[in-house]
Amino acid sequence: MTINREARMRFSPFLSVSHPCDEAMGWIHQRLTEANLRFVQTFDLHEARSGSSGCTCPYHRTEACDCQMVVLLIYGLAHEPVTLVLHGSDGQTWLSLVDTPDTRSKTELIQAIQQALETTIPEPGIHEEK
Repeated sequence: MTINREARMRFSPFLSVSHPCDEAMGWIHQRLTEANLRFVQTFDLHEARSGSSGCTCPYHRTEACDCQMVVLLIYGLAHEPVTLVLHGSDGQTWLSLVDTPDTRSKTELIQAIQQALETTIPEPGIHEEK
């Protein structure tokens, strides 16, 4: 078996917000849309694990469980997307851009995503001014 080391993916959080994933997702949707970035959601952990009992969260299947992972493909002017992963638990959400060899050629799109998301998410009940 041959392993292509160039094909490895890495991701580490570049932003953390003190909100559950579903609230952060609404804010991200708004910010990306305002920045004229298109996106497609390709994965939702809640949907993927429906009917499964494989989650190791101690609160799984209770209202206290807020474990979530969402994967978005974000498009700018180019046809090739950048992958954004949201991982949430315990009322916190971490955002990571997936780093692959081809992602490194998409510096302009990555900067546009980070710039769109550098505004602080408003506190619950507070609406962001435009």
